[in-house]
Amino acid sequence: MVDAREILKEHISKFTTLTFEQFEYVFSHFNIIKLKKGQMLITEGDFVDHEYFVLDGCLKAFYLNDSMKMFILQFAMPNWWVTDFDALYSKNRAAINVDCITNASILSISNEDREKICKEIHEVEHFFRWRTNKGYVAAQKRLLSFMNNDAKFRYEELLSFYPQLYNLVPKHLIAAYLGVTRETLSRLHQ
Repeated sequence: MVDAREILKEHISKFTTLTFEQFEYVFSHFNIIKLKKGQMLITEGDFVDHEYFVLDGCLKAFYLNDSMKMFILQFAMPNWWVTDFDALYSKNRAAINVDCITNASILSISNEDREKICKEIHEVEHFFRWRTNKGYVAAQKRLLSFMNNDAKFRYEELLSFYPQLYNLVPKHLIAAYLGVTRETLSRLHQ
């Protein structure tokens, strides 16, 4: 059993310092959710009012186009955050789906609670701003890699940053993340 309190505390403490009382107050706004492999967390069209911190397991955020081709936007592993951020912040309906690749434990916080504790505790606002900025940087780097690098380079780059993915995630999902077919991925792996 994962210790959600300690995992979140360690994650936040990498970027800001909270007193014991502040952290306990922050943690009180989170709910622990257990998910099974294949379970949907967000479905396209949903109203999204929470974001999620992964304690253990692996999730994927993905989009299905009109031809039902899957495009994976993100793998969410332990200590990563996931949601449909556009839907969360803009109050639009979800444009993406999020489901579980493996059984997972996550922490959930509502947008309303996050905003409340950010207003009340400057260090928490700093943490969430830092986390959001880091996410933007990662998305920009991934987009630039798609524009500038071939599939082989992107595959090698993915495995160098996240070597555990190859054994954790089915190959067809890695292919969808890289924007290649399963057959192309097999050739890249040789």
